[in-house]
Amino acid sequence: MRAPTVFIETFGCQMNEYDTELVRSILKNRGYGFTDAADTADIVLLNTCAIRENAHNKVYGHLGMLKHFKEEKGLVIGVLGCMAQNLKKDLLADGSPIDVLVGPDNYRSLPDLLDQAAAGRKGLAVDLSEYETYADIMPDRIEGVTAWIAVMRGCDNFCTFCVVPYTRGRERSRELDNVAREAEALAASGCKQVTLLGQNVNSYRDGTHDFADLLMAVAEVRGIERVRFTSPHPKDFPEKLLEAVASHPKICKHIHLPLQAGNDRILHLMARTYTRAEYRALVDRIRRLCPEIVLTTDIIAGFCSETEVEFADTYDLVKKVAFHSAYIFKYSERKNTIAARKFADNIPDAVKADRVTRLVELQRGISLKKNRELIGKTVEVLVEGESKRSSDQWMGRTDGNIVTVFSKTASDGLKPGSLTTARITDASATTLYAESI
Repeated sequence: MRAPTVFIETFGCQMNEYDTELVRSILKNRGYGFTDAADTADIVLLNTCAIRENAHNKVYGHLGMLKHFKEEKGLVIGVLGCMAQNLKKDLLADGSPIDVLVGPDNYRSLPDLLDQAAAGRKGLAVDLSEYETYADIMPDRIEGVTAWIAVMRGCDNFCTFCVVPYTRGRERSRELDNVAREAEALAASGCKQVTLLGQNVNSYRDGTHDFADLLMAVAEVRGIERVRFTSPHPKDFPEKLLEAVASHPKICKHIHLPLQAGNDRILHLMARTYTRAEYRALVDRIRRLCPEIVLTTDIIAGFCSETEVEFADTYDLVKKVAFHSAYIFKYSERKNTIAARKFADNIPDAVKADRVTRLVELQRGISLKKNRELIGKTVEVLVEGESKRSSDQWMGRTDGNIVTVFSKTASDGLKPGSLTTARITDASATTLYAESI
């Protein structure tokens, strides 16, 4: 009997990408095969994100398109991840094509639920766990130069705009040795860079070790050339962690430090637990200890009741901090969050969009200025693969995570995974152009 074939489409963050690799491993161990297209699959799984409205809309759009496959060939449709956890009633409303709904803590049950679905019985597994970390499952990855490792799951911060504590539960960490073994397996497969993942990595604790210990341990794994991490929370940035970043040559000099807003009242409404002044002081402390650091951030524009004057505080702080780049979003209310229960989403969409546009234009100018300051300088680049625009160019990233492209002709012997020194010859707001030396 032919094994059922599965197509998985992943939406959202790096943690979802990692979870898809876990799901592939679990299903592969039960004999399932995989395909790269929905129209050749027996089972389609959508691994979903609940953070942004756009991600929701994409999933609902895909479910609409999959309906005709289900009617034509008896396709089994599953929704996994954060939307499954947070919107189960909406997703299973009358007329839903979904056969299986599985939350982030229940992937072990997926093979049995798919077997039931093939026999005509719908399945649901959306319990949150205090203990599940999938530490015993080695993700099924497509081999490459870079990889993610989830070192913890869940979040205890309860920022009022964020749905993660309700979709991924409370914080729990994997043991340091367990993470290090996964990094060793990655190195053995040819991976050169790992990024340690958590909703708030600097809350990592395994009972004996903190996140700085973990970061140093992974950086010492033979064969791993670069270690990154995302995302920390500004409320909890011990000196020990900053010293690890500044001192270890394999820990990248790049910190993604989410700001979200630059006004104290809005930060309080968001329950971010720091003030504008405290965030600025942290930035100054980081830059004193590690002057070459590349800082990036996340910003939400148009949070509940944000006035134009309060938005101007965010705009001003972005200008003063001068991040290297920023992910900038308009606020979108998430069901079941504290903000959805307590505050009115009362900023018109056109105002939110205008604020996002202004911030993007400001940040684009800052990014361009910072990148152009690198012209004439040499940087170390980890080659990741061919440039998307030309097969005659390599694409890689600097230690600070800045995309860099350069010609293959002057770089004989390089391949994905090579570390090379390059001289910057030109720059845009998003990309460095270089020549390999």
